[in-house]
Amino acid sequence: LSHCRRYTVFQQVATMKFSTLAVFSACYVGSAGAFTATKAPFGLQMPTALKMSTAVETDTKASLATAAMEARGLAMDSIAAAHSGHMGLPLGCAEIGSVLYGSQMMYNPEDPTWINRDRFVLSAGHGSMFVYSWLHLAGYDLPLEEVKNFRQHHSMTPGHPEFPNSEHNTPGIEATTGPLGQGISNAVGLAASEKMAAAVYNTEDHKIFDHHVYALAGDGCIQEGISAESACFAAHEKLDNLIVFYDANEVTLDKMAEYTQSEDVVKRYDAYGWETYDIDGHDLEVVEATIAAAKASNNGKPKFIKCNTIIGKGMEETEGTNAAHGEAGVPYVEKAKVSIGIPEGEKWYVSQETRDFFEGVKAENKIGYDAWQGTYAAWQEANPALAKQLEDAVSDNVMSAEDMFAAIPEMKSGAEATRVSQNKVIQEISKLVPHYVSGSADLHGSTRNYINEGGNFGVGFDKSYAGKNLYFGIREHAMGAIMNGFAYGGIFKISGSTFLVFVDYFRATLRVAALAELNRVSYILTHDSIGVGEDGPTHQPVETVSGLRVIPNLDVFRPADAEETVASMVHSVTRKDGPVALIYSRQNIDQNDAVPFMTRREGAMKGAYVAKEETGDLDLIIIATGSEVPHALNAAKDLAGARVVSMPCMELYDRQSDEYKESVLPSSCTKRIAMEAGVSGLWYKYASKVVGVDRFGFSAPGDIVMEELGMTAENLSKEIASMS
Repeated sequence: LSHCRRYTVFQQVATMKFSTLAVFSACYVGSAGAFTATKAPFGLQMPTALKMSTAVETDTKASLATAAMEARGLAMDSIAAAHSGHMGLPLGCAEIGSVLYGSQMMYNPEDPTWINRDRFVLSAGHGSMFVYSWLHLAGYDLPLEEVKNFRQHHSMTPGHPEFPNSEHNTPGIEATTGPLGQGISNAVGLAASEKMAAAVYNTEDHKIFDHHVYALAGDGCIQEGISAESACFAAHEKLDNLIVFYDANEVTLDKMAEYTQSEDVVKRYDAYGWETYDIDGHDLEVVEATIAAAKASNNGKPKFIKCNTIIGKGMEETEGTNAAHGEAGVPYVEKAKVSIGIPEGEKWYVSQETRDFFEGVKAENKIGYDAWQGTYAAWQEANPALAKQLEDAVSDNVMSAEDMFAAIPEMKSGAEATRVSQNKVIQEISKLVPHYVSGSADLHGSTRNYINEGGNFGVGFDKSYAGKNLYFGIREHAMGAIMNGFAYGGIFKISGSTFLVFVDYFRATLRVAALAELNRVSYILTHDSIGVGEDGPTHQPVETVSGLRVIPNLDVFRPADAEETVASMVHSVTRKDGPVALIYSRQNIDQNDAVPFMTRREGAMKGAYVAKEETGDLDLIIIATGSEVPHALNAAKDLAGARVVSMPCMELYDRQSDEYKESVLPSSCTKRIAMEAGVSGLWYKYASKVVGVDRFGFSAPGDIVMEELGMTAENLSKEIASMS
């Protein structure tokens, strides 16, 4: 657009949602002026509207434009080489990336996990060559050879961005994204985590947390319901450190966006309580001015920047159409590269000018980084206990399970629901793991995971950002993604609760947590079976526990009594390579006090253990879990050759040594029966006969539902008697 056109657009202040500073900066852009950013100590970048009269400023603008051009070229070449990928976003959002990595973000590529770095989340993860190009140009340890290996086996550039894990370790990737809407919601979690960290660790004399969180989302992310849930949470809790870019290219995969959407997205976010902007996403000056204004606006509102862009910009055969989404532009790559200014015949071309420019950016950011290190050292000296707590949190240093067991007193409970036992245990966990926080989707009173004396997170009422209890509202899907954001933040451990039957509302986020190996998240899922009773089949999970067990790298823990509940909670904060789902009962369960409390804890931590030894020659093994263990114990009472095995966590048991597994389930005893108040399928891995619930329940008192559907010791005894 011409300067005249920009001026006209930005004068429409009646319909645009700008802060005063953004309008001021934009008006300078519209006339002969331009925008630069000057950097204050600790990486804070303060906006200033100035005429671009010096050679340095002119060179910076030209360097940003050149970098945007070359980032487009990198994306074209990598997608063409792979014959796979999404070209539209990397080409359409190049100016946004150029300004972020070349001007507005505070980061140090030599220390990619620096705790006060700005975070960037590519919510529209299908456009992954966008972030790979910029990480490479910005100087992260992502070599050009890895950019060339886009989407190849064992490369650092997988099809969608993956948070560093055992499969990929790509520095600068802040979240695993791809399922649309999750990344923008992860960014909400990152922003909330930063607010919490600032409240817990900053002091009057030293501020060690003051960074921003950025996310780039497209129409797909905005249409997904999860983004609406998380946007409401972000506005309500006034997360003004969050800046979201909406890549408004008017195109979705099947059709032009107008085919499926007609709402005014900016007005929608304005109604949520966000500060909103509507800009030309290809105008470097405007993009820079707007980001600077958004950063400087500490008004309690998250920022939403609608960036009007052309999808696939620079490739005339596909730009502006839904064909630009994928690799349809591959045949036109060489022509397109020449048309945007890439030297003919060059592949993966990066000019020395761009290399030098980003060396300068790195050096400038290093000044802020070094200043922060000085501040951190002074804070550390002044606050040694707090510094130790933070160091432990960042390094995920928690005491061993054995030490936690020793520190948590014997429960000495009578018959009680495991959700009630969990409430007692979570108080102990909060003391032993100071960076542990928890939240609920409007069910604290039922799920019982409230941390006493922990305070409530947020703003207004009795809340503060230092609070350990998060109120997510009735937003399970957002809760799951926000929790993942906390985990990506690398400071806090977090759990979130709802009824087990509602876990399917956020199953997609739980799946991502498992594949991203997020050990800082756990899920407290109560009301675990048909024992829920009167609420009926809509609230009685039967397939749900098994549905969680089939997710790779998710440990599903369904304890049988208070001491096994201790083990489940301890495992949730000591596991190092993935999340844990904690399944708790609504109804009371008898305690297995015949087995010493520490034996139950230690046995449960191995996934399964002998809950009752046989008194004669072993000829039957009864396997049970959760509320069905007491039925197994009662059924075995008069059977001398019967052994009862409590198996609260299949996944943990399967990871034990062959020797241990043989000691619990000896192969010599093939007469085995399993019992659980849920679908039976998975239990056939361990038993030849299963007493389960392979149908939906019904509305009646819980004990009646249990009896009618065979979840009693009497029915188990009958089934045992029928075995040959």
